[in-house]
Amino acid sequence: MASVANSAEGAGALPTPSVPPRKSVTGTRLWVAVLFLLPALVLLGSLVVYPIGYSVWRSLYDADGSGFVGLENYGDIFTNDSTLTAVRNTAIWVAVAPALVTALGLIFAVLTERVRWGTAFKLLVFMPMAISMLAAGIIFRLVYEQDPDQGVANAVVTSVHDAFVDSSVYPKARPNATASDLKASGGGSFTTTGTVRAGTPVLLPLVGIAPNKLPGTPEDARAASGDGVTGTVWLDFKLGGGGTKGQVDPGEKALKGVKVEAVRDGKVVASAKSGADGTFTLPAEADGAQVRLPGSNFSAPYNGIDWLGPTLVTPAIIGSYVWMWAGFAMVLIAAGLAGVDRNLLEAARVDGANEWQVFRKVTVPLLMPVLVVVLVTLMINVMKIFDLVYIIAPQPSQDDANVLALQLFLSSFGGGGNYGVGSAIGVILLLLVLPVMFVNIRRLRRERQR
Repeated sequence: MASVANSAEGAGALPTPSVPPRKSVTGTRLWVAVLFLLPALVLLGSLVVYPIGYSVWRSLYDADGSGFVGLENYGDIFTNDSTLTAVRNTAIWVAVAPALVTALGLIFAVLTERVRWGTAFKLLVFMPMAISMLAAGIIFRLVYEQDPDQGVANAVVTSVHDAFVDSSVYPKARPNATASDLKASGGGSFTTTGTVRAGTPVLLPLVGIAPNKLPGTPEDARAASGDGVTGTVWLDFKLGGGGTKGQVDPGEKALKGVKVEAVRDGKVVASAKSGADGTFTLPAEADGAQVRLPGSNFSAPYNGIDWLGPTLVTPAIIGSYVWMWAGFAMVLIAAGLAGVDRNLLEAARVDGANEWQVFRKVTVPLLMPVLVVVLVTLMINVMKIFDLVYIIAPQPSQDDANVLALQLFLSSFGGGGNYGVGSAIGVILLLLVLPVMFVNIRRLRRERQR
């Protein structure tokens, strides 16, 4: 027993093995890790931290940086009409553009799963992302051109309009005041001062159009004849001159398609259109009435919508942004949709849910993390939108389309020369982005903890 005890005491007296120093997970010393991170830290500090700090400092000084003004530049931002318009438009961009892009991306992602050529469709929708903001701005500046012969948008609008509404035939024509008793009668129309009688042709000479500018291939005008109420509408002018004013002379051109109305006591009792030779025949009810050429014959042609005017310039530019970024949203949402458990969708269908209910109550909730990522990313992106607004908005309506990033440029480099106000706007943009970034970071941390 004593020997066993002595051996136990001897065993207890053995020296304990030394514990090796703790190493990092990668087995790399701290100073080595810092050395490798140093280039990134230097770039981060010089390209991010320093500019932010300098902008905050510069925003507290006047235009040339010689005098300290404190928060005066920030006060100028919220008292200047241009800057207030920029704040309002930026709020519209943040509220509308990301939501539209995300909604369209969701719709495209869901629908492309059900069509045969889904991959080709995704490629077409995503293709605008390969175009720079500068190129997209130039494209849509042409798309929104007011002239329908140049602007695609107004070409479509005018085509649809003209399909349902008769366009004017001769927008610049007017009666020959010295050779006709047609007088202006309101609304662009012209009415004879006297009444018409059957068997006495009505002469309606018009001027104001060059013979070589008449549409189509006009025929020579012909004097009307017959027992009814007849007449002639023609261009009372011919190249080279000659002839008698108010009379149908050889070589004078007929005006085809002019609407003629017979009016009695302010009411239209009959109407007709001039033929290829300029003649027209009114029903018997026109006997004893006045003849009127309605304003629709002479009204200016419909030129479409003023897309880049003060009212629609911001929605029009947002439309171009949606065209560019819908593919981005679609690709991200489609990637999230590919990871959705199809058994859940089938279970909902088995339980009696229709496709709309499956989409609204199953698909959308499952995609909510991806939708939030897309929405937040686009919100940050539109806060600094500049290129599209600067290029698409014409100079007369640029103030109405102004946004904060554009106002920053104009205040600092676009002729304003006030770097203090420009720096203050930059700081405000940073402060607006920070809450969105904070929410996004919190959401990412919550997802990692799950």
